[in-house]
Amino acid sequence: SDLQKQEEQGELLQPLIFVLLVLCSVLLYFKVSLMDPGFVKSEEEAEAGNSEEQSMVIPHVPSTIKMRRCGYCMVKQPMRARHCQLCQHCVRRYDHHCPWIENCVGEKNHPLFIAYLSVQLVVLLWGGHVAWSGLYFEQSWDWLQHNIFLLMSFFLIVIFTIVVLLLLISHLYLISCNTTTWEFMSHHRISYLRHSELENPFDQGVILNLWRFFC
Repeated sequence: SDLQKQEEQGELLQPLIFVLLVLCSVLLYFKVSLMDPGFVKSEEEAEAGNSEEQSMVIPHVPSTIKMRRCGYCMVKQPMRARHCQLCQHCVRRYDHHCPWIENCVGEKNHPLFIAYLSVQLVVLLWGGHVAWSGLYFEQSWDWLQHNIFLLMSFFLIVIFTIVVLLLLISHLYLISCNTTTWEFMSHHRISYLRHSELENPFDQGVILNLWRFFC
C-alpha cells in the first residue's frame, strides 16, 4: 500500500499522521462513551440548571407547560430532557442512546460525539484509500487467496464510511436547526413542541445554532 511504501522509503510523516488519527479516534470513542452525557442528578440541580435556551423559548410555549417529574428517577425534568431506560437516568438535551458507544448522547457529550464522527470519517476515508492502493487485480485463484482479507477489509470500510457519513450529515442538519434526534422523531408526542406557537421554538438561525452548539 501507499503507507507501506512510504515507511520503507523512510518517509514517516503520513504513516505517523495516520496512526495518530486512529489513536485520536479511539481516545474520542472512550471519552464519549465513558463521560457523563448530562444526567439530571437531583431536583435541586434540575431547578437551578434551567438553560438559557429554555428561558428564551418560554414566550413561544403556553404557560401551562411546566417542568414534569420523571416517573422513573423522580427528578423534575428540565425542558428537552428525557429519561433513558437503558442508562436509568434523565439526560439533559437528550438526543439518542447510541448502541455503538453504549451511552446516551446529550448536552455534555454531543459536541464530542460530532468530533468523534468527523475524525472517524477521515480515518475511514484514508483507510479505504490505503486498502485500495494495496490491491493489484489479477484473475487467478492464488491472487484471491492472498488478497481476500484485504478485499473484505475494503468492503467493510466502504460500508462503515457510508454509515458514518450519513450519520454525521444528519446530525449536522439537526444541529443547524437546533433540534435533537428525539425531538425530530417524536415531535407530535412532546408537549412543549406540540403546543408551541412555532414549529421549532428553539431555532435561532443556522449560524447562531451552530455557534451555540460548538462554542
